[in-house]
Amino acid sequence: MRIATITNWAYGVTVCLTLASGVVMLLASNADNAERQAVEQRQIFDQLTEEVETDAWALSDLARLYVINKDPDALKDYQQKDQSRKPIEHRLSRLKDNGATGEELALLHEGLQVVDELQDEQQAALASMARGDERQAVILLYSKPYEQELERVQNQIDQFRLMLDRRAHNAVEEATKKSRILRTLSEVMVGLTALLFLFVMGFILKRRVLRPVVRLSDVVHRLASQDYAVETPNFSQIDEIGDMAQAIRIFRENGLVRQQLEKERDADWAIRELLARMTQRLQGCENFTDVINVAQLFAPNIAPGISGQLYILDRDPWQMRCVAQWLTPEEKHPPFHPDDCWAVRRGQSHPPVNGEPDIACYHLPESAADRSLCVPLIAQGEAIGLLSFQNITPETTPSRAYLELMAEALGLALANQRLRDALLEKALYDPLTGLRNRHHLEDKMQTLMSQAMRNNEPLSCLMIDIDHFKSINDRFGHEAGDQVIKSVAAIVQRAVHDNGIAFRYGGEEFLALLTDTGEEGAHACATEIYEGVRALALRYGLAEIGPVDVSIGIASYPQHAQSDNLLRAADVALYRAKELGRSRIVSFGMLEAG
Repeated sequence: MRIATITNWAYGVTVCLTLASGVVMLLASNADNAERQAVEQRQIFDQLTEEVETDAWALSDLARLYVINKDPDALKDYQQKDQSRKPIEHRLSRLKDNGATGEELALLHEGLQVVDELQDEQQAALASMARGDERQAVILLYSKPYEQELERVQNQIDQFRLMLDRRAHNAVEEATKKSRILRTLSEVMVGLTALLFLFVMGFILKRRVLRPVVRLSDVVHRLASQDYAVETPNFSQIDEIGDMAQAIRIFRENGLVRQQLEKERDADWAIRELLARMTQRLQGCENFTDVINVAQLFAPNIAPGISGQLYILDRDPWQMRCVAQWLTPEEKHPPFHPDDCWAVRRGQSHPPVNGEPDIACYHLPESAADRSLCVPLIAQGEAIGLLSFQNITPETTPSRAYLELMAEALGLALANQRLRDALLEKALYDPLTGLRNRHHLEDKMQTLMSQAMRNNEPLSCLMIDIDHFKSINDRFGHEAGDQVIKSVAAIVQRAVHDNGIAFRYGGEEFLALLTDTGEEGAHACATEIYEGVRALALRYGLAEIGPVDVSIGIASYPQHAQSDNLLRAADVALYRAKELGRSRIVSFGMLEAG
């Protein structure tokens, strides 16, 4: 049974007991009234019987006084008294009207009849006095029968009074007893009402006020400490407690929403910090491998639970090649044509809206097509790569903007690496021959020399010069000269690429560093280059350029020079070859022997 129903029943019983107590109090008051009425009736009856008694004795006394004294005043008083005396019927009607019972009226009626008989004897005595028969009058009024009749009247009146006293006493006792019982009952009802009221008040205070307030206080305390996981009590009653519970429930719901917003804000800040840190790391990357490592490290944390791949656009062949993957099974992701991806085609992330029907990218497996997102890596208006995400759901994916920011940062880093590689290639490699240029020579020379000294290995240097190159330019032009330089560079590169590095040292000069190679090995390599150049058959247009020769100087460490003068020794050997008429190989060791 609901508390409200119990309370309503208790209130109803309390009201009923209160009304019943009021009714009993009214009945007790009526009993007191009956007691007062019995006393008042006794007084009225005493007054009426006293009038009868007084009238009977007064008339008798006046008649006797007149008979003895013959006093005319006594006769006059008697006559007046007799005239004023009320008849029996009038006296009885007054008694009857005041509640006299039939038995009491019969007893009094008998006494009143005796009084009338005495009055008749008194009238007879007065008549005898009027005739002068005084003796007869005295006999009538002082005879024994007359006295007996007076005593009889007195007895009747006394019995009537005794009966009245007994009835009045019984009425008073009954009224008193009834009043006491009713008052006791009323007091019991008032006590029960008070107890029930106290019980109801205690019940309400404990169950409807104290207990809810204690529970609400605990909830408020926990909400104050931002413990929004607490369950608020469901007090649906329409009162102050219900209003408080509703207000606390609304406060908790607002707190949960605020807490969720704070979590989302903190998550956004965390993602922003990761993006900022990733951008900083990308700025410090020196090659494509560094960029790929940064992507593999930060992508799973920026988009937790979302698998993905990083593709780079290769130009030869024209394809998207997977270079990194995370949170996916270790499997091969084959290259695909850029047109197979709608994001690359459109230059925007695809599909535009998650969950909406749209055409899927052709490179995606069918099982992941409806839960994927492709974000192109754009640099200078061109796609240079692709980020492909799978397992995209509204619950697990961060804001699309963060994924696009990550793609933008990666695209910029890859573009910077491409630009850096291009600039490095221009700075370190000769654009005509593809050989390293002179700017790269000093660093490479120090590295190889340190390695040779550390490992106690020989290191040789070849200095190569095309003979009579100026005359070729003069006769055939610079384009023909460039063709000759490219052809000779190809022969030098082919001869030294297995165990050395070739450089374009000047306009028509080349240099080769041969690791772990002594004078004998260096001479063999120089011979290969020399014979290869002599075997060239070059034409420019319709004209034949003719034979091309080279002069080569050789120096080896540690046979001919130390670490700081190996190049100089090779240059000296080349200079000696030119002095000897060009088109020959001269070793620095030959100069020492000569």
